[in-house]
Amino acid sequence: MNNNETKPSIIDIEKGRVENDPPSGKQQQYNISSTSSSAVPATDESPNASSSRSTSERVGLVFLYAIQFVGFGASIAGIVLVWYYMGWEFGLPAVLIALLAVLIASGKWRWFYIAAVTAPRDVKALTRYIKLLILVKKYNRQNATIADIFAEYVAKQPEKACLVYEGREWSFKEVNDYSNRVANVFHTHGYKHGDVVGLLLENRPEFVATWLGLSKLGIIIPLINHNLRKNALVHSITVAKCNALIFGESLREAVSEITESLPSSLALYQFNDTTQQSVLANAKDLTTLMQDASKELPTVNVKKADHHDQLLYIYTSGTTGLPKAAVITHSRFFFITAAIHLVAGFRHDDIFYTPLPLYHTAGGMMSIGQALLFGATVVIRKKFSASQYFSDCQKYNCTVGQYIGEMCRYILATPSSATDKAHKVRLIFGNGLRPQIWPQFVERFTIPRVAEFYGATEGNANIVNLDNTVGAIGFVSRIIPSVYPISIIRADPASGEPIRGKNGLCQLCEPNEPGVFIGKILPNNPSRAFLGYVDKSASEKKIVRDIFKKGDAAFLSGDLLVADERGNLFFKDRTGDTFRWKGENVSTSEVEAEVSNASGYRDTVVYGVEIPNMEGRAGMAAVLDPDRQVDLVKLAETLKETLPSYARPMFVRLLTKVDMTGTFKLKKLDLQKEEFDPNIIDDAIFYLSPKGSYESLTQEVFEQIKRGEIRF
Repeated sequence: MNNNETKPSIIDIEKGRVENDPPSGKQQQYNISSTSSSAVPATDESPNASSSRSTSERVGLVFLYAIQFVGFGASIAGIVLVWYYMGWEFGLPAVLIALLAVLIASGKWRWFYIAAVTAPRDVKALTRYIKLLILVKKYNRQNATIADIFAEYVAKQPEKACLVYEGREWSFKEVNDYSNRVANVFHTHGYKHGDVVGLLLENRPEFVATWLGLSKLGIIIPLINHNLRKNALVHSITVAKCNALIFGESLREAVSEITESLPSSLALYQFNDTTQQSVLANAKDLTTLMQDASKELPTVNVKKADHHDQLLYIYTSGTTGLPKAAVITHSRFFFITAAIHLVAGFRHDDIFYTPLPLYHTAGGMMSIGQALLFGATVVIRKKFSASQYFSDCQKYNCTVGQYIGEMCRYILATPSSATDKAHKVRLIFGNGLRPQIWPQFVERFTIPRVAEFYGATEGNANIVNLDNTVGAIGFVSRIIPSVYPISIIRADPASGEPIRGKNGLCQLCEPNEPGVFIGKILPNNPSRAFLGYVDKSASEKKIVRDIFKKGDAAFLSGDLLVADERGNLFFKDRTGDTFRWKGENVSTSEVEAEVSNASGYRDTVVYGVEIPNMEGRAGMAAVLDPDRQVDLVKLAETLKETLPSYARPMFVRLLTKVDMTGTFKLKKLDLQKEEFDPNIIDDAIFYLSPKGSYESLTQEVFEQIKRGEIRF
């Protein structure tokens, strides 16, 4: 939230922009000299007055510099004499004291303080980043694919558990054999390098082994969200220009509903749990075909993929509009997986637990990649269960757990259990752990470390919390910010459009100033390139040009972040989600967290709605409460304590159901369109009355609000 008391930032101090209000009430600007400890007020007098006294001012300045020079010389002479007559034991402290005095006098001491306290974090990160770049360069030089790297671990540890699912372990050799069978089936059916085969399958080891096998032929695999139906499913298949589609028997009905809308050239392959099962009309029985396929890698007439070839299409969650297919190459898959492995401090002997969907980056790359590229064991689950999360971790001896979105809130809302602390999890990683529940979560479940990360599937800017700073999603170094080319620039919080200076270039945000997060695009650097989407026009919308110099470009995340004085980065909101009310910017994500906490960790979405004849948008909270258990009196009282008046929701809607993406993000677009109109909403709606309590919004009250008889 906005803080009315603004403190001078480190940048303000360094650049001499500190402003003070003198007792008279007239504001004077003080220029802090780097050569003097005094602050000289800058007056607003006319040029003529200034000119008439220019000679006396120059004499004064010469006199001031002369005093400083004499003082500096005397200090040096004093230090030399102390060192000469009393030895280095006294001379060295004298030098340090003098240096400290100079820093304090110049106003630069604060930078050195920040540098000192952040150096351990920055050095650790820099060391790990250098290791990452060395590893990236190694595999780039070898022109290695994901299958190539996986093959190394198959040779080293064929019998080690690679994937664990519903109590059954799949060894590295089993995963490799299965993937080779898939490759042989599609090779004999004529599929080749550059073809596109969509994969529509629920979480299971075969999901991973199937796309891995197809990749050995140089085939590109769109990983399609198995929750999609009808138009969204058709769109995901056709936008990727699929030549074929593999789908599981549990999704047979979903595919059957859209067969007439699919291209006639699209080949269908149905995966069944057992052989010789009935399949959808015109589909091939993939399980039966694989039964007689060779376990050896096909090599005849196979054009091998290279390090920079396209590997997967991973779709955005589709919170607004239809999903977009982001391009993932072998090199990008490796970079994302290796980055989280090295920077977060994963180990080869870790056992990872992920109940996340494998069609998305977090579960399907960051966790699965630990097995494929680093030889670890990954426990996967068909579907997330809050009550089973830590009992699963205990059962499988997991050492690293993964989360995303609202998962931690759901887990925290479960009743206390013996498994809360009876596990071996040393670290959890993910994105979306709200700072408002962070301390409670790690305390209840005794989690030593949280590696909260930030990054978009299609983006080129990924960051990780290294030092357990509560709420931080990563950091940017204050000492050497150019090492990792990410920035926060000033932007309109509603549209996300950069705010440019008089020179037409973007402006960096100062500490504690919210702005849009960007990643500098370096086309020849695989870790900094922006591959974008299959839809090139959609890709162009995510690029901002002429940032800090003419001709440069960056990936525009669309997320509002803020950096504190030490460079720690905190998520504020999505651009467009922030709304303005009572002259203040309101972050929906912050209000959502407070409302959710106050209502017993329930699903909550917050958005701005227009009220006739009132400027800005009033806050409205939609809370999932099908059994009407939310105590509205307590809610109003709690929010009065935790939120400033302008941020408190003016309206509350108690939902009987809520739409959510596969990555546990809440959808709000339709709710926002319906606003607070009781004529089109069946759910119970309440408004914040002048008494400070939430009261029922009836048709009569709605009309009074429209006429301006009830004011907010």
